[in-house]
Formats: sequence, structure tokens, C-alpha cells
Amino acid sequence: MYITKKHLSRRTVLRGMGVSMTLPLLDAMVPARTLWAQTAQSSPTRLAAIEMVHGSAGATKVGLAKNLWSPAEAGSNFDLTPTSLLPLESLREHVTIISNTDVRNAEAFTAPETGGDHFRSSATFLTQEHPKQTEGSDIHVGTSMDQLYAQRFGQETPIPSMQLCVENINQSGGCAYGYTCVYTDSLSWASPTEPLPLIRDPRVAFEQLFGAGATGEERRERRLASRSVLDAIAGRVAELERRIGPADRRRLDQYLTNVREIERRIGMVEARNSTGESRELPEAPAGVPDSFREHTEMMFDLQALAFESDMTRVFSFKMSRDSSGRVFPESGSEKGFHPASHHGALEEEILEFQKINTYHVSTLPYLLDRLKDVQEGDGTLLEKTMIIYGSPMGDPNVHNHRRVPFLLLGGANGKLKGNMHVKAPDGTPLANVMLTLLHDLGLDDMKSFGDSTGEFTLPSTRSV
Repeated sequence: MYITKKHLSRRTVLRGMGVSMTLPLLDAMVPARTLWAQTAQSSPTRLAAIEMVHGSAGATKVGLAKNLWSPAEAGSNFDLTPTSLLPLESLREHVTIISNTDVRNAEAFTAPETGGDHFRSSATFLTQEHPKQTEGSDIHVGTSMDQLYAQRFGQETPIPSMQLCVENINQSGGCAYGYTCVYTDSLSWASPTEPLPLIRDPRVAFEQLFGAGATGEERRERRLASRSVLDAIAGRVAELERRIGPADRRRLDQYLTNVREIERRIGMVEARNSTGESRELPEAPAGVPDSFREHTEMMFDLQALAFESDMTRVFSFKMSRDSSGRVFPESGSEKGFHPASHHGALEEEILEFQKINTYHVSTLPYLLDRLKDVQEGDGTLLEKTMIIYGSPMGDPNVHNHRRVPFLLLGGANGKLKGNMHVKAPDGTPLANVMLTLLHDLGLDDMKSFGDSTGEFTLPSTRSV
């Protein structure tokens, strides 16, 4: 596809009254008579790393025999029917399943560390390093893969990376088994000693993306007056629309409509939670929905908008917290998450736990569909995104870290083939997969990552 005009910089920002809004990639931002793939705007790979705690029912002996997580067949002719991945069936062309890998650095290395698996896991997931056992300030684990990517390639964007969560992470001091809560409450690490804070409130994330120039008082006044952030830039939008073509106007209108819609939904949640009526999550900020699905979808919408506007290229998203007892009624199970994970190796209880695993996976198509609906140059945003979804724990009943659940979603600009199940040889570190992913993201000079022993072969569109 050739683009014939250029009017705008890719970094065009609409500003007004404390609002700063970047734009999606428009035809008018691409040099004349240039192929999309040859432009500086040729879509960089976006990265979203999502952690779900407590492992999976599929990592148990029963789960392996019944294929409760990964399918029986490797390759592309696999059956998702018995697995927790069935909600992804309609999107399987964008799904790469990696099974049979281990996260040994989340295990206990010394006797005093025994029992602390929940309190090491999250810190290990994206670092693949073993956290130092401490309840003090002398924390140490490793730099997470999302931050390695952000530090190398995220400096071109207004926000190098963002970190989101859905559970309360306001713990302090020691949690259990000699580990500080910062290990449990963090997912991204800018350095071995620097965990990055997580945003739980969609309002805070929204304001970071679109209201960075406003003061807290300005933001409060705007909300009290029921004014949208778009009201502050209406004149700038009208001016821009006069300068761009019909296709770009449609693209811009859809983008702004999506911004307004997520802002409206955040406002509705805040109003609903400010009535004084009892809440399922009484400790949560007013902007946090009581519904898990509603909360995750709002966070997914924010990620999609940020990727579309190139506000940031890197997200990490912690979708739960180890030892969480949250109940997910929509899953069909009334058991709390952590109690359900301790299934006692009983088949009936393992199948009950699988209901929760399946429910969590069922939230992912919303994000994939949002990215799939955005056309960017010669492909969709989903084709240009790498999404990691998994857990550093295997069978939670025995707190092991073997055969952990792990998925790759999206196309990663041709680096992921999709519709593929790759079963690793026994004993393969998950770090091998992450090392390969880092290479695919452009960090070719990395020789190792965590406890990696080498690269991992991943089918790509280039190998077809």
C-alpha cells in the first residue's frame, strides 16, 4: 500500500486545558509515495505481559492426563475442547501455546525459603530470577523483560511503560516466610532493586494517558462539571479534521469515540460506587469496578488506546495477587481463588479449579478483538503486538513451578505464527522462551536471561 501525502508528524499532540492527547497513525503521517514497511512509522512491536497467579489445573497429574490446560496434540491440528483455552478457539490463528516449561528460580533454594512460593512467584515471572529472601529494604531479583524492552525501545514514546493490576497491592512490610510484600505486589522491575508501582484505578491510568498536563484540582473540576477531556481539545480536533482526508477523519473519529466511551464508563463506575451502598470490594477506589470482567475490560481498553496512539508500547498487567481469595461467580465456581487452587489432588476439586482458569482465559478475547479491530498501515494492531499470558506456578496444590501455563498471543510483527502448540522437552526453562522473545523484540545482543540454557525455537510467519 502506498501513501501519497504527508501533513503531520507521528508525534502530533492535541493539547488544551490540561489535556495532552497523542493520535493514532494516520495516512497523513506517512511520507508520500512510500511503502508502509519502509517508513519510520512502520509499526513497532507492542508488548503486553499479563500474569495470572496460582498456576493451573492442567499442571496436575489429572490435568495432564485430561489435557486441562494444553492440548494433547503439538503443531497446528490441536483440539482445545478439553482445555481451559477453549474461549480462544475463534482466535486460534493468533494463539501460540508453549507447554511443559519450568520456572525453577521460583522454587526454594534453601530450607528457610521452603513454603514461600507464593511470595516469590510474581517477582520471578518476568525476571526469571530468584528473589532474595528479605523483609527489609535490601530487595534483589532481576530486571524484568518488559523493562528491558522499554529501556531499549520505549524511550521514543511519551510513556516508556505502564504497569496495571486489578487486586489491592497496598501491602507493606513482610508478607510471609521471610519475604517482603513488594515481591508479591510487583510485576515489573526496572532493575534488580527497583520494582515499579502498579495502577489499579482505571481513572488514574486514564489521566496518565490523556490528562497528564492537568493538576489534581483541574481534573476534579472537570469531572464535577461532567466535562470530557475531549471538550478541552474540541477546537484542535476541528482544525485537524480540516487538514486530513476522509479515511483519516473516520479513523480519528473512531479513536476519539473510544476515548470518550472509556471515560464515560469510568465515570459511571465512580458514580455507582459513590452512592454509599455496600460494595463487594469496599477497600477499592471508587473508579475500580466490583466486577472482575468489567475491570479487566476497562484496563484492556486503555491498553488498546495507548498502543493505537503509540503513547506507550509496553504494558505489564497483574490480573491477580498470590493467595487471593476472590470469588468469580461468573466462572461457575463459588470457591475462592486460593482455596480452589489447593484442590488436594482430588479430580472433582481439580475440575472445579479449572472453571476459574477457564474464566480468566475467557477475558482475553476482548483484548484480542480490540486490537484486531484497529488497522495500522498494512496490518492490524493485533498482528503487531506480542501478548504474554501465564503464571510462574504450576500445580498450586503442591506449590511447584513445573509445567507452568504459558501463552503467546498476537503476531509480534511476523515473529509469532499463531495456531500453534509447541511442547518443550522436559526440563526446559521458561527463561529460554523469554530469551527468544527478547531477541524477537530486537534485543539481539542478549546472551542469557534468568536461568536460560539457550534459545527456544518458535515457529514464525517467516518460517512458513
